[in-house]
Amino acid sequence: MVAGKKSLVLENQVAITRIINAPRELVFKAWTDPELLVRWFAPNGCTIHFEHIDPRPGGSFHSCIRVPNGHDCWCKGVYYDIVEPERIVYTIAIANEKGHLIEPAEAGIDPNWPAQTIVTIHLEDVNGKTKLTLHQTVAESLAKRTGAHPSWLQMFDRLAALVCDC
Repeated sequence: MVAGKKSLVLENQVAITRIINAPRELVFKAWTDPELLVRWFAPNGCTIHFEHIDPRPGGSFHSCIRVPNGHDCWCKGVYYDIVEPERIVYTIAIANEKGHLIEPAEAGIDPNWPAQTIVTIHLEDVNGKTKLTLHQTVAESLAKRTGAHPSWLQMFDRLAALVCDC
């Protein structure tokens, strides 16, 4: 691989790794069981509501993260790949409450944010714990500036707390 291309890829995506003190199967379940997902898949102080969710290859979701200031962040996506218990790949696209795709600026989001990103989750067993690695196809600098990156970190804290209590 050309060195420049490798660094370009790394610069244009969010990459977060976290070790979670829970078995990989349980962490995977928390990503795919709607009853568990609603308990952690929103930043601190926020809640998530799913209009629908079908976590299987070809399945989709339509969700809303409610922020304490009253702002609703609607999105929808498609699950491309799910390999239990090791990988989940899905899209996240900016949408409205009716599920229609809209531009980020229309939703009150930074206009530089992509209308759609791809999220890839890898789960690796590490001596009974889970190494979770997330990649999202958006520049990390933009994700940090808009709050998406710290939101992932908060959600992973909530995920870890949930699966450690199960």
